[in-house]
Amino acid sequence: MTDTIIRRSKPGAALGEGLLWSRRDGCVYWVDILGNRLHAFYLADGSEKTWYFPDHIGWVIEREKGGFIAGLMSGFHELSLEPFILKHIANPFPHEPGNRLNDAKADDQGRIWAGSMHKPQEKKSGALYRLNTDLSHIEVDGPYQVANGPTFSPDHAKIYHTDSGENDVFVFDIVDGEAVNKRLFVHFPDDWGSPDGMTTDAQGGIWIAHWGGGKISRFTPDGALDFSIALPAKQITNVCFAGAALDRVFVTSAAVDQPDDREAGTLFEIPSELLRGHTGLEPQKFKG
Repeated sequence: MTDTIIRRSKPGAALGEGLLWSRRDGCVYWVDILGNRLHAFYLADGSEKTWYFPDHIGWVIEREKGGFIAGLMSGFHELSLEPFILKHIANPFPHEPGNRLNDAKADDQGRIWAGSMHKPQEKKSGALYRLNTDLSHIEVDGPYQVANGPTFSPDHAKIYHTDSGENDVFVFDIVDGEAVNKRLFVHFPDDWGSPDGMTTDAQGGIWIAHWGGGKISRFTPDGALDFSIALPAKQITNVCFAGAALDRVFVTSAAVDQPDDREAGTLFEIPSELLRGHTGLEPQKFKG
């Protein structure tokens, strides 16, 4: 099956992550966290572009009024790519100088929910934060060893969030804009690898990347495993739907500590026949 997977970049990204479909720009954005780079893959012609950052970048999210919000080791930033301008907003963890922002998504209220982790993974000092539209931020939940995900149910009544270090995926209810009633959604046994980045399809399924497991899996809303798709790299980090009809799926991977994995650090695309008819949801934008 892995012979049919489409390669959309050269291998070698130390820690590919942070996938984002941009209808506005016609591309999939993704980062190499440890390489301090943001990449764009343009769907129309297969061209690519890269921007370099002053420290580790975990993700970018489109801003409704233009540009992006970016999550770096130094915290939340306003970002323009053309011309390149990076403006610091806030560091949510000044008490943890070894931490960095790791993964994020915006909700239907235009707020950003972002996880953090210690670099390297020496202690359980990560947390789930929320950047509000007035540029204030709060800590929602913690501590986490490696905060990953997040993703939302199609109606945004639930948020799913992961502690990769504990192999646990949690789900919260969102009531009056707040995350409440935290509970376990799924626990990954060791032979699955660890749960990493996630996305939700229009039918309500949760797609999770398997770090160390060499695959992505779809779970039903009740946490049951639906099916998996094997990939030709072991450390799979993130997954997103893209394209005009949100019927294309892209996957990132990591080359760090994988000297013998020739495919590690590649941006992959899953052939449409393996998706079983599932389509994605339009990414939300930050409204601040």
